Amino acid sequence: MAADNVKITTDTTLETELVNAGSKLVVIDFHATWCAPCKRIAPVFAQLSRKYPQALFLKVDVDQCPNMQQKYSVTAMPTFVFLRSKVVIDKIQGGDPNALQDKVKEHVGNSSSDDGDDEEVKGHGSLASFINPAGCNCLNESDDHVHSNVFKKEGGYLESDCDEQLILTIEFNQAVKLHSLKIDAPNDGRGPKIIKLFTNQPNAVDFDQADRMEGVQQLELTPEDITGEKLIPLRFVKFQNVSNLVVFVFNNQGKEETTAINYIKIIGSPLDATNMKDFKRVAGKAGESH
Repeated sequence: MAADNVKITTDTTLETELVNAGSKLVVIDFHATWCAPCKRIAPVFAQLSRKYPQALFLKVDVDQCPNMQQKYSVTAMPTFVFLRSKVVIDKIQGGDPNALQDKVKEHVGNSSSDDGDDEEVKGHGSLASFINPAGCNCLNESDDHVHSNVFKKEGGYLESDCDEQLILTIEFNQAVKLHSLKIDAPNDGRGPKIIKLFTNQPNAVDFDQADRMEGVQQLELTPEDITGEKLIPLRFVKFQNVSNLVVFVFNNQGKEETTAINYIKIIGSPLDATNMKDFKRVAGKAGESH
């Protein structure tokens, strides 16, 4: 066994590793000693663990941990399960090294370099992996600078079109608790100033509604708040069961014609931090994936 990843031999050991990982990306290799594809892809898994030290790579022998095999619905080997905050965010089957490398790169790349390492927010981390891109949209965004840019640290920015106002709707793939935000915006006066936050809106919110509705919280940001470094606290008790977050940008710092945002980091945790299924007895060996 290589020292590049952690070998799990008991259910308790796996649970302990997941708890200690916090919101760090965890990749579990469910394998078996009798599985030829598992043996072939093992060196690739070890190489990835060295290449991406910001993630935790675990190896679980399904014959030693049948309860964990059942819990994570592993029916063929190898199966690779991706988690954050003990919640499954993705899964792939089979021994294709390219597919595994692409999936690891996707989930490491989906988050900023400091995701899962917010030591000033114990028990919480970036919720980037829990955002459903298909359910996100933005009113009054420009054609060239769209809302998807704000979910990654590099590669563009969001800018308004006709005036300084924006309505950004962010949908989560499961209920989450929101603790705080970090916002990075240009220092040329186009950064947001007053924003109003709404949660769990059943229908799209337009500008007239956003203007007259009372938000869950209203923030008046200073230039220091939008450098991307400062933590912007939310009223945590008001953001305990959130399926979508609507961010209404009312104006910007310098009364400019348009508003621009480089990056938004949403810090919190999934409401169901275990995502557990009832344990069931496992009979026989699962099939080998070819």
